[in-house]
Amino acid sequence: MKLVIDARLINASGVGTYLKNIIPGIIHAFDEVLLLGNNKELKLFDWAENIKIIEFNAKIYSLEEQIKYPFIIPSCDVLWCPFFNTPIFPVKAGKIITTIHDVYHLTEIASLSFAKKKAAKLLFTNAVRKSNLVLTVSEFSKSEILKYLKTDSQKIEVVYCGVDRTLFLSPKKGNIELPENYILYVGNIKPHKNLITLLKAFNTFSNEFKSKYPLVLTGKKEGFITKDNEIDIFIKSNDLEKYITFTGYVSDSEIPNIYLGANLFVFPSLYEGFGLPVLEALAASTKVISSNAASLCEVGGNAVIYFDPKKYEELAELIKKHIDKNQDDNHLIIEREKQLEKFTWQKVIEKHLEAFKK
Repeated sequence: MKLVIDARLINASGVGTYLKNIIPGIIHAFDEVLLLGNNKELKLFDWAENIKIIEFNAKIYSLEEQIKYPFIIPSCDVLWCPFFNTPIFPVKAGKIITTIHDVYHLTEIASLSFAKKKAAKLLFTNAVRKSNLVLTVSEFSKSEILKYLKTDSQKIEVVYCGVDRTLFLSPKKGNIELPENYILYVGNIKPHKNLITLLKAFNTFSNEFKSKYPLVLTGKKEGFITKDNEIDIFIKSNDLEKYITFTGYVSDSEIPNIYLGANLFVFPSLYEGFGLPVLEALAASTKVISSNAASLCEVGGNAVIYFDPKKYEELAELIKKHIDKNQDDNHLIIEREKQLEKFTWQKVIEKHLEAFKK
């Protein structure tokens, strides 16, 4: 059996974590595995040492990649597309498997132009039509795929993501200076991430509280502070900059340390196919306050404290109630262990192998 994997997003957030944890666990099951992507990037991984890499740097979701696919993808038994840019033109693959993490681009809340939504609809429709099997990461995402793409439900299989708990046992100390106590947010500033609700909740606190429990926001500061950005305007108009730490880019090895140091992890998102940061925070034994939207209740179960993402006042009350690290939360600890047992990368790998063998 010969497997080809499009691995160009190996270092992206979300999809990159998914690929880094699954690929090393499945390559042994095939006679030959080939990766599409950047040779220098991929050769940095030990597991890629003896794998053939086909240099392919076309931009994801571009016309260029679609034109080149038939020439770049070799004859194979299975082609795995870990995102929804499945080849439009015929390729020499016996079977095609595509992972669709979510269909946010097709929803009413997507902040995309009409043209981009149309292009996304074309790619999604092609993905479900051309694929012999579609993998997705939650029951919520499966329901959304069926809602917006109206395909056969038997063609879609849910395989949850996982988390590696060992990463949080001996975290590497990074160069990022963190406050003694803080409220943590991990993610980007796309509108559906709903960071503005967290900022509004934070703004209701006294200056004394904000000084004692500042916000730590991961990611590049340029992503948060941009001209005419709603978040930028809100932060500056309410004089919140002195209470916020922008970490800048955080490497995979440094992120566990940031979760571990937080009093609370807050995830106010309106739309998630899975919501990996919630699982990572649980693995770090950090209390989680999450939106009750989309897939997040599937991921958090009874181990998470939920709120209505449209009500910042409710979030503010929950933050004040749960900010103490030493607070007795035995019921959350018990539920956390139950929840983490469900989401291991080994289970994810086994599910993928079952899907590939069908």
